[in-house]
Amino acid sequence: MERINSGARYDFLDSLRGLLLLGMIVYHFFWDLVYLFQVELPWFQSAACYWWQQSFCWLFIFLSGFCWPLGRRPVRRGLHVIAGGVLVAVITHVFVPDQAVVFGILFFLGSAMLLMAAVEGWVAKVRPGWGLFANAALFVLTRNINDGYIGFEQWNMARLPAVLYKNKLTTYLGFTEAGFASSDYFSLFPWLFLYLAGYYAFRISAR
Repeated sequence: MERINSGARYDFLDSLRGLLLLGMIVYHFFWDLVYLFQVELPWFQSAACYWWQQSFCWLFIFLSGFCWPLGRRPVRRGLHVIAGGVLVAVITHVFVPDQAVVFGILFFLGSAMLLMAAVEGWVAKVRPGWGLFANAALFVLTRNINDGYIGFEQWNMARLPAVLYKNKLTTYLGFTEAGFASSDYFSLFPWLFLYLAGYYAFRISAR
């Protein structure tokens, strides 16, 4: 498939991603106050704050998938982003081991880029409307797999077999091993479905 020139990138997408990054920076400023400096902020534990944080995550990953066709050299970009994720993991393990990052957002985004570079030929054959619907539905259904369930947030449909949750590889995929801890954890699933939903949304908008 011919890749769309990155010069055609929409200005509003760059602006929106910039606003999302700013929002994430603000959130992590308060996160640092609470978890690194032990400042008491009761509102930070509220449901409203949780959904505030989740909205940034969801929109950022969706937009990352949306913008994937606009970029060039996806393998190189993916490797650079994964390298950034590894660097964050090393630094946090050394300087703040009790809040270390394992499989954080950068590691996920780099993985998604590399996977898309490998399978876009097949992914692009799916009708965009069906691709958007299917991946959005799969994201909803698998949102809770990190906790051992098929379901979305407070709604659990079925418990998944415990045998799936046993090591670092399964944790990377989304089936979190017992005792795993990370201050920033984005497993391949369910988040890849949200990334793909963004990709198909772009294909619909580019018609």
